[in-house]
Amino acid sequence: MHMFRWIVKTIRDEHEVDEAILVRSAALETDCGLAIEQVEGLLETIARCFAVAFPPGALDEVLRLEELFMLSAWLKGYYKQPPFLSDAYAAACRAANPACG
Repeated sequence: MHMFRWIVKTIRDEHEVDEAILVRSAALETDCGLAIEQVEGLLETIARCFAVAFPPGALDEVLRLEELFMLSAWLKGYYKQPPFLSDAYAAACRAANPACG
């Protein structure tokens, strides 16, 4: 839960998104109002702070806040593989992040 809360706080503080909008089902771009560059920056921040690697194509796999939570937690080894990931992307994640294997 700590990781999830940290991601919400980061979006709230760095991108000035009202926390009331930051519900699990919120779409990162449409509901949260984040530009693609902001989502990319968020992925970079998560990767750096939690020592995980998002393989190329993450933005094709992750559309909602809940999906970002689940993917981040899985890459760190805290959660099972999210069911929404394509097989090819999941394989790339496992190759880049031994904790999720």
